[in-house]
Amino acid sequence: MGKKDIQYDCNRGCEVEHTEMGELFVRYNQGCCKLDAFSWMDGIQTSQGKDLFEVRFKNTRKMVYRNDSGQIIKKGDLVIVEAANGHDLGIVTLEGPMVLHQLARHNINPATYEFRKIYRKAKLYDIYHWQEAIAREHKTMIRARQLASRLGLDMKIGDVEFQGDGTKAIFYYIADARVDFRQLIKDFAEEFHIRVEMKQIGARQEAGLIGGLGVCGRVLCCSKYMSDFQSITTQAARCQDISLNPQKLAGQCSKIKCCINYEVSAYVDAQKDFPNFHGPLEFDDGQAFLMKTDILAGIMYFSYDPHSMAKLYPLTIDKVKEVLAANRKGVRPSSLQDNKQGDRTGEAEFVSAVGDESISRFDEKKKRRPSHHRNNRRNRPNDKKENAG
Repeated sequence: MGKKDIQYDCNRGCEVEHTEMGELFVRYNQGCCKLDAFSWMDGIQTSQGKDLFEVRFKNTRKMVYRNDSGQIIKKGDLVIVEAANGHDLGIVTLEGPMVLHQLARHNINPATYEFRKIYRKAKLYDIYHWQEAIAREHKTMIRARQLASRLGLDMKIGDVEFQGDGTKAIFYYIADARVDFRQLIKDFAEEFHIRVEMKQIGARQEAGLIGGLGVCGRVLCCSKYMSDFQSITTQAARCQDISLNPQKLAGQCSKIKCCINYEVSAYVDAQKDFPNFHGPLEFDDGQAFLMKTDILAGIMYFSYDPHSMAKLYPLTIDKVKEVLAANRKGVRPSSLQDNKQGDRTGEAEFVSAVGDESISRFDEKKKRRPSHHRNNRRNRPNDKKENAG
């Protein structure tokens, strides 16, 4: 067996293997694919969409093609597909009824949409040519940034993707305003001797192209499954009582995290039951000020001192409404301290994790011997000397 050199190309979701004999093998690796769709209908055969296949290219770019080659195509195959000019090479990542679900998700009618064609399965020389084009991408991106900077254009080139035949490249760029890159395209064509396509993307789409892990420890949502981005404002954070700290609200794209928008509707529905009031609650022993609210639990925390959160008293929504109704009638309850919330006041609302991160907490502690054993050991040498005398 010869020595194998395996490289994982997470940009295209495949692994590339070079052997000592000069052989090249490219295999589909589902774990590396961005915007991967789980085929929960795998193995189900239907007549509809049986000739439609999802083909993946670099990062988050994927399209659905129709198989007119007459060859049997299956998931994981490398195929040559139709392009605007020339041909491209991609990996089949989805087949069967799930392709129709993906089309419906993007509002595409398979009966009227004109799909591009799958020409054939990729041959060995196609894969070699494809790998040569991939090897040029990073150097081309660095040089393209230098040419854009020399022209003084206010834009950032985030990624470069070569077509499978190596005759065309897509330059992904970010710009806040309109950019006149007519001269830049001429410089690119003259420098790289390829056809050039400029594609503008946003900051969230760039984060999806690059990928990474979020603060939650999981793969970025924009890289894992999100393809449609909605506008997110700080109002989504306010209704969830999230601290308006820009460093905590911003994701890796420097925009507000998309996950903040996931539970907004649940918090908005829960807040409908809360009473709307601005002043403090009136009691015989003083005024109680609202300090914080647990929206999902339906509990409001009050304190007699508006500037301190040292001693808080929880009240349910119904109890707060009762106190407000009594205050409107001029009645003041006796005291906030006399309020009983059943079993909820006795529960620990906050749990401290201090000490849980200690790296020595799993070490076995040595058992201390009783004191009389230590005394006996001290007396043994003296006993021996007396016996010797």
